[in-house]
This record gives sequence, C-alpha cells and structure tokens, in this order.
Amino acid sequence: MSALNSHNALGRGMNSLLSSDFDKSILLDESERIQKIAINQISPNVNQPRKEFNRESISELAESIKVHGVLQPLIVAPVDGEKDKYSIIAGERRWRASKLANLKTVPVIVRDEKEDIKLEIALIENIQRVNLSPMELAKSVNELHSNFNITYDDIGKRLGKSGRTIANNVRLLQLPQEAINALNSNKISEGHARSILSLNNDPSVQKELLDTIIKNGWSVRQAERWVVAFKKLGVDNKTAHERVKTENPYTKKLGIRLNAPVSIKRTAKGGRLEISFKNEDDLARIIKQLS
Repeated sequence: MSALNSHNALGRGMNSLLSSDFDKSILLDESERIQKIAINQISPNVNQPRKEFNRESISELAESIKVHGVLQPLIVAPVDGEKDKYSIIAGERRWRASKLANLKTVPVIVRDEKEDIKLEIALIENIQRVNLSPMELAKSVNELHSNFNITYDDIGKRLGKSGRTIANNVRLLQLPQEAINALNSNKISEGHARSILSLNNDPSVQKELLDTIIKNGWSVRQAERWVVAFKKLGVDNKTAHERVKTENPYTKKLGIRLNAPVSIKRTAKGGRLEISFKNEDDLARIIKQLS
C-alpha cells in the first residue's frame, strides 16, 4: 500500500478499521490509557455471570492471539486490599485464551467501578459476544434485579429486550432441578422449558412432560399442544398424549388415498389438517383428486 493510500485509510477514522461486530463501547476516552499487566496479577470477577466457557472457542481465540496478539484490551479493576491485583470487569474469554497462549502480560484498561457496574458490564459483554445459556442469563439478570435493585425494564433497555421478556427468562429459575439439568445439557430447549414451567402447580406432571419430550423427541409445538390439552381442556394424561400425535387412523387412510403425507395439528378448540406435497405438479395432482 502506498503512503498516500495508507494515510487515507487512517484518515477515514477508527471505524473503517474495525469489524462490524467490534464492541466500540470500550474504546478509550482520553482520560484512559492501555497498560500492560502480568497475567498472573489478574483473576476473574467472582460475579462473572458466565460460569462455563466453550473450550474449542477459547482454543481458537488462543491461536489467533498467538499470531495477532490481544487486539482488544481487557477492562479490570483493582482488588480491594490486595496490592497489584486486579479483577476482570470485561474480557474473561480473552484472559483465558491469553493464558492458553502462554502470554506473560495482557493489555488492560484499569477502572475503579462499583460492583453493580462491574456485573452489568460483564453481563452485557457476554450476552453480546458469546450468548449466555438461558439459565446463565436467568441467574445473571436475577442477581442484577435482586442484589442491585435494578428493574427488569431497566435491564431490558440495556440489553435491547422488553422488561416482560427479561422477567419471563428469570422465571426459568423456578423449573424443577431435573428440567434445569436437561436444559443445561441441551436435552430440551428453552421453549420446552417454558411449557414445563407452565405446569408448576404439579411437579409430577412436569416430570411426565419432561420425560416424554426427551423420550419421544417432541418439538416445542408438540409440548405446547400437550400442555393445552392437559391444562386448558382438562383432559387426562392419556388423552393429552393422543392430542399431540400428528397421525391417526383417519390421516393414514387419507394419506394412502392421496399418496401424500397427511398430518393433524390440534389447537384448543379444533385444529387443522395438513397435506404435504413435493412440488407444484404434485400439488395439482392432489387438488385434482380432492375435486
């Protein structure tokens, strides 16, 4: 690149040199400067919302750091009562990857933040950069709400979500432990968990639904239909299972007649019949048979 072109590139400003997903919120003010601090003088924040880190992701970041270094400084705060010791406010992934890359020092910005601001920065950074699991998010938001007296609406504004969405997420903490374990191990999704949570007045029924979801590989929609049948329609457990099925003798018979997959999707007051087709010609054939 010529000197002129290099000058012009820098002249377009820092934004032209940053990727679109770069967190510009931590760019330095004039009153702050980057320091090099020994990596063994830095430790994770005890209030860090993320408790588990993807090893493969950390390893990939470590390899990048070996080549390019730590491109984005960590944000740390002095540890009260301990000389030359610092707690991470934001950047624990970079710290872990730097240790894996055997770095002796890392670039940091030292700030003196209150504990609630520390936790807020750590939470927001993790949500934006490496999505927290539903339970990690629920625990983090609950701590902000309970320990630091921040409303769900205020938390939602800072995270770009509605207060209602945030409050609903925190409700996941009310799940039975078995369901929490299944959610953490990805045996069920957050949608499945919400269906289970809606039956919180009957733990035995919650377990029945959880076991059925895992055993049969139910979709979220199937779990929701089961809940509607069991809870809102007042049917028994066996009937609820029947209403979740997408096939019955009638759909099978119609499917054979039309030579096409036929399924049934029930709602609280009825349902719909779905006939699948391969392409436009197949659709025309089915319509002709029904005419």
